[in-house]
Amino acid sequence: MKAARGVLLGALVGGLAGILAFFGTSLALGLFAGLATEFRLEAAFGFGALFGAAIAKIPPKPRQHPATLILTALIGAALAWLAGERLGQPGGIWLILTGGASGALSAYALRDLPGEPGGRETYETLGLKGLRAVGFLFFVFVVVFPFWAMLVASLKPRAEFLADPANLSLPTHLFESGLGAGLAKVLEGYRAVLVDYNFLRYIANTAYVSITTMVLTLFLSVLGAYAVARLEFRGRGLMERAVLLTYMFPAIVLAIPLYVVFTQLGMRNTLSGLIIVYLAQTLPVALYMLRSYFETIPQSLEEAGLIDGCSRLEVIWRITLPLSLPALASVGLYVFMIAWNEFLFAFMFLDTPEIFTLSRGMVALNNQEVPYQYLMAGAVIVTVPVMLLFFWFERYLIGGLTAGGVKG
Repeated sequence: MKAARGVLLGALVGGLAGILAFFGTSLALGLFAGLATEFRLEAAFGFGALFGAAIAKIPPKPRQHPATLILTALIGAALAWLAGERLGQPGGIWLILTGGASGALSAYALRDLPGEPGGRETYETLGLKGLRAVGFLFFVFVVVFPFWAMLVASLKPRAEFLADPANLSLPTHLFESGLGAGLAKVLEGYRAVLVDYNFLRYIANTAYVSITTMVLTLFLSVLGAYAVARLEFRGRGLMERAVLLTYMFPAIVLAIPLYVVFTQLGMRNTLSGLIIVYLAQTLPVALYMLRSYFETIPQSLEEAGLIDGCSRLEVIWRITLPLSLPALASVGLYVFMIAWNEFLFAFMFLDTPEIFTLSRGMVALNNQEVPYQYLMAGAVIVTVPVMLLFFWFERYLIGGLTAGGVKG
């Protein structure tokens, strides 16, 4: 009885996995590759249910082996191709991909199913897996779709984009005249933005502002956070509680007073003035994050350094900072991203095109005379460096956010 119930449960889970796999893969291929797809609910459910019932008959241990997942994906792709042949849809790449995805997802969903399922725990586990799969598909689509639309628009000629704005497939037909000619056509927007619209200079300005802000913020926040975390002085408690007071005021409220003050000081239309504004924005939260992390470092390590003859600055340099690298990396990345992407103060403070940052330079592309292709190329240029930095420093960022959770 339990074995039969396991087969039925496997068929149900496999059917739902088949629907999810067919829908997600068909939608992605239709939107991103421009392939003609046909989603049939009953066919997707039946295909997945077939795999689910078969997988449920496999013992739990072999079912969890990675080779089972790969084998199931290959069988699903082969069966989908054969089914397409019988249904008069030969050679459909989307059928092969959706069949493989359906088989793999069914095997993944059922890999932890016990041989004789029963009890609330089994259904809760499978339900959580289903919710996680739906959430993963939704968030991947939400994250990938805007960037893909932006990337494709930046690669298409203006006439082709205006003819069919909803077409999100790559313009591969432009390479029919040759690789060199095709690259020249698809990268025309980037060439124009970097050369004709002076974005190479804007990249240099933005990098200078972002790196300088990051270095100054780290230097000052390390000293300030260490003082609040380790030293005893009058007003320490008030300073600790008021360090984030500036975040009570929205940036738009401070924009006009800062504009007036920096104009009177002669620092408004300068990169150094912009760095000072960014420093005031990022320093409080950097102080708060580093102070919390420094408090998790055992004081006995620093006391041992003082006993060995180190000065307080040497203790910070030789002991505290090496132990705080994850926190420093996460704070540095946070500050760099704010300075790289900030628009409001850059728009208000900078008037001379030679000192524009990327976000300020994007305004010049947002008008009717500039092709939409150029605007999207500029948006990609602004976005990609921060994305690459985030993925590169991801392990440090996660370490900086979690390593301070346990004290001592």
